[in-house]
Amino acid sequence: MSAARILIIAGSDSGGGAGIQADIKTVTMLGGHAMTAVTAITAQNTVGVQAVHPVPADMVIQQCQSVVSDIGVDAVKIGMIGSAETAEAVAEYLKQLTVPIVFDPVMVATSGATLADARTISVFQKLMALASVVTPNVPEMNALGGAAPILRHGCHLLMKGGHADGQGDEIVDQLLSPNGQMREWRNARINSGSTHGTGCTLASAVACGLGQGMNAEQAVDRGIEFVRLAIYEAAGLGKGHGPMAHQNVRADAMVPGASLNQITLPARDYRASVLFYQDLGLRQIVDSPDNGYARFEAANGVTLSVHQSDADSGGVVVYLESRTLDQWVTQLSSDGFDFDQMPRDEDWGWREARLRDPHGNIICLYQAGENRRYPPWRLPEQK
Repeated sequence: MSAARILIIAGSDSGGGAGIQADIKTVTMLGGHAMTAVTAITAQNTVGVQAVHPVPADMVIQQCQSVVSDIGVDAVKIGMIGSAETAEAVAEYLKQLTVPIVFDPVMVATSGATLADARTISVFQKLMALASVVTPNVPEMNALGGAAPILRHGCHLLMKGGHADGQGDEIVDQLLSPNGQMREWRNARINSGSTHGTGCTLASAVACGLGQGMNAEQAVDRGIEFVRLAIYEAAGLGKGHGPMAHQNVRADAMVPGASLNQITLPARDYRASVLFYQDLGLRQIVDSPDNGYARFEAANGVTLSVHQSDADSGGVVVYLESRTLDQWVTQLSSDGFDFDQMPRDEDWGWREARLRDPHGNIICLYQAGENRRYPPWRLPEQK
């Protein structure tokens, strides 16, 4: 199968947490092919940006022309632009392309370093006029005049809430079209110092999704989940705002089809079963003896649960996850499948539907996202 070809026009982060490095990791993990046009070289780590060396505008355009003329392109992501001259040149070059363009108007790094001067920001108007989706954080959106002027360019606007004041423990992201709000995402804020590159990563994920044929809502939905999982997986590198762990985001949370990734087994003796799977080498991530329920995680991210029950009344439950659960169940129902339970939201954060195979085994079709591996009651990591 041919991978979506994503052209990334952005600066390089020597620390590997943001910029071109984060973009390549994101597109690769999501199944796309990343191509790059480097706009600037930075001496950068988790503490800050020590130096910036812009790449001449004509060299940036030559990089774009080189890869597009040979490999082709399905979507473009624009990040740190480097200079007003480069912004002008990129805008002129992109006029000839007819693919989705995601513009992340990078102005200030997570560390606080300025990455775009006033003249460069003024040219951002031309890039927004070409963009399918613009992805500013709150300070960047304010610097661009607010939501209304951005939307007048005819693009979608993803208003990222991570930098918003007064939201406390909740982050609210909103996707707007010129016709109004399309969707809102509300997620608990993750207590982590490893958030360097979140904006770059999200914009690249959205570009990859659009290049793969997703609509804006689907691309943003997957992108937000990818960012959150990468934050959860972060190793705490560096002395400042550390990088996320793109490489540890499990593919089953990202693929469009069904993923076989969870099985629940009956257990007569809860403690004996827990010790058995621990001794096998699985890592326990949920321990709920009052409910007779424990969950374990294998090295590849697949999970297995045990649930204490009478052996004669309980059985194996096989779980297949899908990002488009409701559409999947609707299609299966129209194809003649009989469901014991249609999709419904459960108390533990999963949305589930249930049916049986020809032998009578229980098959659970579900959508859980980050709650499969990172439920609110997940056991703390062992130091």
